[in-house]
Amino acid sequence: MTAQQLLTYDAFVKIAAADPAVVGLVLKGSQAHDGMVTRYSDHDLYVVLADDATTDLTRFAGHRSADLDLVIVTLSEFRAAGVPDWERYALARAKVVLDRLDGGIARVLADCARLDADEAFRASGEWLDAYANSLLRSLKNDRDGRALAARLDAADSMRFLLEMLFALDRRPRPYNKYLEWELARHPLPGWDTDTLLHDVDRISATGDVSLQRHLFTVAEAAARAAGLGEVLDAWGDDLTVMRPQ
Repeated sequence: MTAQQLLTYDAFVKIAAADPAVVGLVLKGSQAHDGMVTRYSDHDLYVVLADDATTDLTRFAGHRSADLDLVIVTLSEFRAAGVPDWERYALARAKVVLDRLDGGIARVLADCARLDADEAFRASGEWLDAYANSLLRSLKNDRDGRALAARLDAADSMRFLLEMLFALDRRPRPYNKYLEWELARHPLPGWDTDTLLHDVDRISATGDVSLQRHLFTVAEAAARAAGLGEVLDAWGDDLTVMRPQ
């Protein structure tokens, strides 16, 4: 093994904390979620450098081992890191290991955790439209005897529904791995967590048509209460197909 491969999380944190070019260290992934660590869990660490800083730590850029994965970025790059949707949840629930900016690093994470009102409204409308589309496809495929297609569309619709529900609460949707963890600690307002997870599980596995229609009525009420009725009404007579028969 090389010296880099032998580098541990604790050893690297000690090295990085002693370097004045480092303004922040942020731990994400399983290690940042209480109760989610397994023997396979490594440490996913952002190393945030002051803009235009010079440091020998850049030699560790891209380091990956069984214990430690490093992402070394400038402060400007870190502030933009949550812009891709795929990374936003990771930063929303990340833990600050070092913050030399008087809370500046923590504020970046807080910004990732909270969608602004306009962003949330726009995103929830787009996800609602995608949910309705996949739901309708599933129901029509079931009607036409295309069982596999119906189940696949049903599973797709659950992804879009969850995206919409989290957007309505102005939160990034958690990765599937952390969905139960997130809802157990931060339930969606107005939704019973156990019931929602049961319905998502059953619909994804079986494409249960009656349950899909029932869940749509609950989601429709939530969407209309949030001001998204126009998105739904654009589906016209298809809404009748989506609702309980």
